[in-house]
Amino acid sequence: MTDETSSSPAPQPAPQSAPQPVPQHTQKQPGNRAPLWLLLGVAVGFGLPLVACGVLAVAFALVAGSFSSPTMATGPNDLRQVHVSGPTSGPAVAIIDVTGQIVGGEGTPLNAQVAAAGDLVSLIQEADANEDVQAIMLHVNSPGGGVAASDRIYHALQQVDKPIVVWMSDVAASGGYYISVAGDEIIAMPQTITGSIGVIGQSPNAEELLDKIGLEIEIIKSGRFKDMGIPYEPLGPAERDIWQQLVNAAYDDFVGVIVTGRDLDEDAVRNLADGRIYNGEQALELGLIDALGYREDAITRAAELGAIEDEPRVIRYQRRPSFSELLGITAPTDPTTAELQRLLLHPTLEYR
Repeated sequence: MTDETSSSPAPQPAPQSAPQPVPQHTQKQPGNRAPLWLLLGVAVGFGLPLVACGVLAVAFALVAGSFSSPTMATGPNDLRQVHVSGPTSGPAVAIIDVTGQIVGGEGTPLNAQVAAAGDLVSLIQEADANEDVQAIMLHVNSPGGGVAASDRIYHALQQVDKPIVVWMSDVAASGGYYISVAGDEIIAMPQTITGSIGVIGQSPNAEELLDKIGLEIEIIKSGRFKDMGIPYEPLGPAERDIWQQLVNAAYDDFVGVIVTGRDLDEDAVRNLADGRIYNGEQALELGLIDALGYREDAITRAAELGAIEDEPRVIRYQRRPSFSELLGITAPTDPTTAELQRLLLHPTLEYR
């Protein structure tokens, strides 16, 4: 009998299956996230400084709004008083700055090159209403500006019941001199540029430019002179005559203001009011100002006229920046751009 156990073949190991490929969607793709991290790093790098600036601006706004020391007190119409010198309480001389080109409406506090009539009228009225303010020192450093804007500031100064001493620094010409005449006394430095008494009207003419680029403007109007002063065609003789009448009327007003405010003969005023400029010494000889002096002299004289016996408290009235302006949301208008827009888009009539 044969041994079946010994004669049976040895068991064979089970065959190993071939490795299965990993599905494509489960394989790792090294380096795919690098651009994402790069973009995130750039965003954080640029974003952190902006966030920091925003936090600082908010903090500054909160401090400016809640600061209650005697050196800064807020008033109505978004105005503020800044302590300059002297005691922190008691009778005061208020400084109001007229700096830059005189324009209508309200300006931006971040733009120191514009003297906006709306802002200045509010400052003048607030200083006049403050019982502690015994006198105003109007600091003028302006080449002038709009006829209507200058007259608005002049009118507001005329309504003040307190003494006003005008101090001219670098330039107080044309409209800058016009508003100065509202003061009770005018003080200028020896080399201050003033005068330029007169009116200038400007009407842009872009006719040749439009012809070169092939642009023609069709005008439909209700009257003969409705398109007078548009930049598409030059002024005709009749239009020029109308503009000259406006210039003459504004000039007569300017002369009348000087005759009344400076107590000068009209013929003498017309003789010197031919548009030329004068320095402080010449202006004093002509009777256009009262004295030569500097900022401290003007403050001292204002205190004397205001019957302040001891050292006066000197404060400055300024418009308070808005929250959006502090954050930089409201950007100041570039003076050059604004000037080009003013000259190119419409005619102007200025004491400048």
